[in-house]
Amino acid sequence: MPKGGSKKQRKNEYFKRLDTYLTTYSKVLIVTANNVGSNQLQKIRASLRGQAVLLMGKNTMVRKCIREHLSKNSAFEPLLPHIKGNIGFVFTNGDLPEVRSKLSALKVKAAAKAGTIAPCDVIVPAGPTGLEPTKTSFFQALQIQTKINKAVIEIINDVHLIKTGNKVTASQAVLLQMLNIQPFQYSLDVKTVYDDGSVYPAAMLDLTDADVLAKFRQGVTNVAALSLQVGIPTVASAPYALVNAYRDLLAVAVATEYSFPAAAKIKELLSNPEALAAAVKASAGAASTSGSSSSSTSSSAAGGGGGGGKPADAAPAKPAKDDDEDDVGMSAGGLFGGDDEEDY
Repeated sequence: MPKGGSKKQRKNEYFKRLDTYLTTYSKVLIVTANNVGSNQLQKIRASLRGQAVLLMGKNTMVRKCIREHLSKNSAFEPLLPHIKGNIGFVFTNGDLPEVRSKLSALKVKAAAKAGTIAPCDVIVPAGPTGLEPTKTSFFQALQIQTKINKAVIEIINDVHLIKTGNKVTASQAVLLQMLNIQPFQYSLDVKTVYDDGSVYPAAMLDLTDADVLAKFRQGVTNVAALSLQVGIPTVASAPYALVNAYRDLLAVAVATEYSFPAAAKIKELLSNPEALAAAVKASAGAASTSGSSSSSTSSSAAGGGGGGGKPADAAPAKPAKDDDEDDVGMSAGGLFGGDDEEDY
């Protein structure tokens, strides 16, 4: 809050500044400011200059200002439930992951204070401590095995002193202070992200385009499998349904005298075991050396006819199978795992 002037004047100036930020910027990072000092905040502000601004303040004042600003822009309303705890606000119009990396880069080492929650595990390494033998009883109280070597206390094995999330006890804090160990590092950690009306956890910033595409592909596969199972056609299940229908049509054509151009080729291969074996061998070789779509097509065609690869009287039994789950697995590889998956 600005210094100088009456309390009311300072409040008005703070409200004006926050209202200006809400008007100017469309992205906000809510950061936790636990154990972060004023000197560290100054350095963070300097590193963000020209790209973002950091604002600290009382949560009640921030909520009041945002509520008054809703008459101008109601998109900030989803931000209100997240204004709680010891937090700050980073306003920006730039790249959010880049701004977050600048915030996390400025970390300050700190000693372990009694009563604080440990943000990480603390392991005291084995070796000489530099302490006199008179301190041996202190290590014994903490059940730490030591020995005297050249008039210096030496820790025999690595000691897992503090676990993440546990409170630091007074004896643990004193021991770390005696060993001159500062185990913790503190910075402004991004907790929640506001991006032009959308609010989501900071972990979403770690997602890459490949992660999003993989999740979308998995979702499409799940929708298609469900649609096939319950018998409700959808856009996702249509390609699978066509493959299944084409397979059944080939099975009928092979088992009867009915024929059409594609089935005629399959019948011809089935009637000539040597040609069928050669076609299967050629398709397998092409699939192993090339990832082109033409190789995939010939391989699937040979797989449909050679399902297979056996005498003609046993061939019709193979396409007659109607296991939806197997069909989905077969189709997913050809329809969504090939070179055109990004265009789907």
